[in-house]
Amino acid sequence: MDEKTSELRDIFVETTGSETVTERQAESRGTLTDRDEAAVEERVRELVAAMRERYDFSTDLDDATYARIARGRFEEDDEAIATAIAEERGGERVDPATVRDARFDLHLVREADREVDDAAFEYDDLKQLTAEGRSVADCADALDADPDLVAKHARVARVDLTSTRANDRFRDEFRDLLTDAEIEGSHAEAAREDGLEEATEDMETDVSL
Repeated sequence: MDEKTSELRDIFVETTGSETVTERQAESRGTLTDRDEAAVEERVRELVAAMRERYDFSTDLDDATYARIARGRFEEDDEAIATAIAEERGGERVDPATVRDARFDLHLVREADREVDDAAFEYDDLKQLTAEGRSVADCADALDADPDLVAKHARVARVDLTSTRANDRFRDEFRDLLTDAEIEGSHAEAAREDGLEEATEDMETDVSL
């Protein structure tokens, strides 16, 4: 530990009376390469089963296929997932549109799903109208937009709203299970370090005055 790090640690301990952050920083984060893949797969299927029990799924795909789609959400597009499923099942074809339906059942919306063609309207505006219980026709009138385009994105908005009502817990756990915590954690760590640096600079300014 260098002198600056030691000073920052002392400031934190004196302020909070805790060494929790230092202890957490000392812990190494797990990655997909050192996880128990069987345990991850089992937990993904448990989440799928829990969601099937709680929500009405829109396809007749089985839980194993839903789990495969959940994994693919973070690695492949819907076409690639459909192709992979066909290869893994000896040619049994799943339409990309069905993959998309299943992905929405799991609250796994991509940012691309929220992008409105030709920027005809703002997705957030449609989401707000949908949250108010407006019909597609009402939304189309309010946005002065094509009803078919509104219907397409209103479905995405409903998925986002349903996920929000569940505190995004299913979406977030899928992400935590199926992405590399090391990579995502590094961004959060950088943000925390920036915040701590700014805080300590302010403290030094106060002292100098």
